[in-house]
Amino acid sequence: MTRTALITGGSGALGRHVVKAFLAEGLRVHVPVFDAKEIDSLEAFLDSGVSNVELHEDADLTDADTVDRIVSGVEASTPEGRGPDILLNLAGGFSMAPIDETDPDTWDRMIAMNATTAFLCSRRVFPRMRARGWGRIVMVSALPALEGGENGLSAYSASKAAVLNLTRTLAREGGPHGITTNAVLPSIIDTPANREAMPDADTSSWIPPEEIARVCLFLAGADARVVNGAALTLNLGD
Repeated sequence: MTRTALITGGSGALGRHVVKAFLAEGLRVHVPVFDAKEIDSLEAFLDSGVSNVELHEDADLTDADTVDRIVSGVEASTPEGRGPDILLNLAGGFSMAPIDETDPDTWDRMIAMNATTAFLCSRRVFPRMRARGWGRIVMVSALPALEGGENGLSAYSASKAAVLNLTRTLAREGGPHGITTNAVLPSIIDTPANREAMPDADTSSWIPPEEIARVCLFLAGADARVVNGAALTLNLGD
C-alpha cells in the first residue's frame, strides 16, 4: 500500500527537501501552500517529481476551517477516504528580539505559526489514524525549547516549547493506537536565508536540510515503530 503524506511548510527551504525525500520513496505527497509565489520555485526544485505532488493553495493553517478543507481534500483523493497516513508539521516562523521589544502581535504570530498550525493539523488527522491503527506525526521544534529558552527568543522559544509538549501529549494519546509522534530539534539549518542573514558565520556546524529530511523519513516509516515521544536534537556543534 502506498502511504500518503501531508507536509505543511513543504514549499519552504526545509520542507522542499522533505517533500523530495518522500517522493523518492514513492509516497503520495500533499503540500499546503500559503504564498502562491513559492509555487514556481518549488516546482523548479522538484523538477519532474512535481507531477506526484498535490498542492493546496490559500493555505492559512492557523485557521481551522482551512485546515479542514485541506485535509478533506486529501481524504477525497485517497482510497476509502483514508486521508494522510503521515503528517509532517514543518510550517512555522521565526522572530528574534529582546522581551521589551517583542510586541504582543509578534508573540501571537509566533504562537499561531509554530504551535497553532501543528495543533490544528494534528487534531484533524488524528481520528482517522486512530481508527485504522497506524499513523506517523513528525514535528519541528527547536533547541531553545529543550534548553529552556535563549536570549532574544522569548516568543519563538515559547512557541516551540508548546510544539514539544504537544508532541509528547500526542505520543501518549496515540501510542496505544499505533500512532507515533516525534519532534526533531535542529540547530541552525543551512538555508539561503540563514546564510544571507549571517554572512560572516561559521557554517561548518549548520545542518544541511537534506539530512533533516532523511531523519523525518525514518520517523515516518515502519522501522520507527518504537520511537514515540522523542525530541531528537540535530546538531553538528557542541
